[in-house]
Amino acid sequence: MLRINPRQIQNPRTHIPSPNVSDFGRGDTQHPYHRMPYQHAFLLCLLAPLISAFTQARFTSSEYAALNSSVGGRLFKGTPLSLPCVPSNKIHPGNCSQVQSEYLDEDFRTSHPGAYVVPQWETCQTTGAQCLLDYTDTLDLAPVTPPRQCLMGSIPPYFIDVQSEEDVRAAFEFSKRLQVPLVIKNTGHDYKGRSSAPHSLALWTHNLKNISYDPAFVPEGCSTPSPGVTLGAGVQWQDAYDFAETHNITLVGGSDKTVGAVGGWLQGGGHGMLSNTMGLGVDRSLQFKVVTPDGQYRVANACQNQDLFFALRGGGGGTFGVVMESTVLASPQVTLQVVMVTFASTNDTALTRELWNTMTANGLQWAEDGWGGVATSNVAIYINPKLGPAEAAKSMSPLVEFGQKLQSDQIEGAQVISTSFESWGTFFEWFAADNVAITGVSLALVSRLIPKDNFATAESQAELVEGLLNTTVVTPRLIILITAPSSYPGDNTTSVTEAWRSSLYHVTAVSTWNWNATKEDKKNAYAQASASIDNLRRITPDAAYQNEADVYEPNHEVSFWGSNYQRLLEIKNKYDPQHLLDCWHCVGWKRSAPRFSCYL
Repeated sequence: MLRINPRQIQNPRTHIPSPNVSDFGRGDTQHPYHRMPYQHAFLLCLLAPLISAFTQARFTSSEYAALNSSVGGRLFKGTPLSLPCVPSNKIHPGNCSQVQSEYLDEDFRTSHPGAYVVPQWETCQTTGAQCLLDYTDTLDLAPVTPPRQCLMGSIPPYFIDVQSEEDVRAAFEFSKRLQVPLVIKNTGHDYKGRSSAPHSLALWTHNLKNISYDPAFVPEGCSTPSPGVTLGAGVQWQDAYDFAETHNITLVGGSDKTVGAVGGWLQGGGHGMLSNTMGLGVDRSLQFKVVTPDGQYRVANACQNQDLFFALRGGGGGTFGVVMESTVLASPQVTLQVVMVTFASTNDTALTRELWNTMTANGLQWAEDGWGGVATSNVAIYINPKLGPAEAAKSMSPLVEFGQKLQSDQIEGAQVISTSFESWGTFFEWFAADNVAITGVSLALVSRLIPKDNFATAESQAELVEGLLNTTVVTPRLIILITAPSSYPGDNTTSVTEAWRSSLYHVTAVSTWNWNATKEDKKNAYAQASASIDNLRRITPDAAYQNEADVYEPNHEVSFWGSNYQRLLEIKNKYDPQHLLDCWHCVGWKRSAPRFSCYL
């Protein structure tokens, strides 16, 4: 989920080292953070009171020591991102400065085990337990200064730095024996809290960074070759795009560089600006290697474990097993035609209406012509991998003419850009410099898939634009993602809702709050976001993208999976009958489970 910003965003990219808080003896030297500067002296003083509420009287240190031994010394304790800023920390004050300067930086957050891009999932929203800074002034330490405490909230008290399937087997056995909830975390790009839970054990897949390319990849047990790129579970899209550039190939992925390529993005469907013509992420999945809750390391593709392959292609992450790697289809490098129109004002309703009228009036034709993209109230960016420059100019003439009219009317900041990029990677480098995920800000995110029917007539177009405008009144940060696979029919072997195929837009909106919001404030923010998207729910079928949907999405089973839900539930019960894996609004979830105690 992106924040479109017409100005280039300059963020420092240095990383804070994540702390080694393992106290399991010989394992310390094997942990990837054993060289980090703030360790035992500081943490022996501070960590015990931080996590005592989560571990007291639950399990003995010997049980965790045994688990640590079984995973090669790679069990470590979770810590809040802002812990170094607790005033009683006088040992390494420089670390607090780094936290403050990079608190809103996505690279920084996604590399820290205890941090989440949306920080409410570091907190317990029902009790107020948290360790956050003020995102409007990260230099202010009042949020972590007594009498306020720095508490774990919903951060898992223990993490395993996963390196092999044996680590996952050990975690499943531990969970089964001691009834410890499991969560799977890579980057923390998680808008529904599925990768954090109080009292849990987290499987941190972030360091599974293997990437390889086989121009004639054959899924195991199959015979037909396809060009494929194999991605470890920790690979992020920037890594994958850089790799694709060096091999002159195209990977269809997300629009934010730090999102994981294999986890929730892919397993939840996975959309991007190339999806109109090249499909969703799940359309391009060739094979998964996954550890299922029975401890088996399985290969799932079109020729073996086909039911599991179906489930992993849209059934949602953190549900059917722990994916260690996936192989996805690689396409030849494509030249992209790009058209952008933008103007300065974000609250000129008349200009926004005119922009969206232009978009909806031409939406069906542009989708057929191969255009995908993203838009807000004052920006529209369209890309096309199919057309040449002349064809693109003809197709996009209504938008270009609108932009030229803005310029002739001397509208502040009016720009019209028509250009070409030699590859997706070069376009993404340009795009990502100006557009990043909202990071370090607690928020309620809601979404809706907008079907082709809403673009069919002048009346339905007007109704849609009115619905979009009414949504922005309540939640101004509305984003129109033109990322539905409307020109890519698929083969009916994925488990996402069928509504993706008949949609043109995926629309998101957010409502935010700060560190000092009350429980009632948070409830109101969720309610406000939901009421906002009701303006679109009223004129569309039940359909939303599960990874970016309302935390309290009504009729979520239909909205996320359509007619596929019952089959997914059967597959869930087959591979995970004890429900060792469970997450909010996931297939077969149990709302009453203690792991959900921090949800409002």
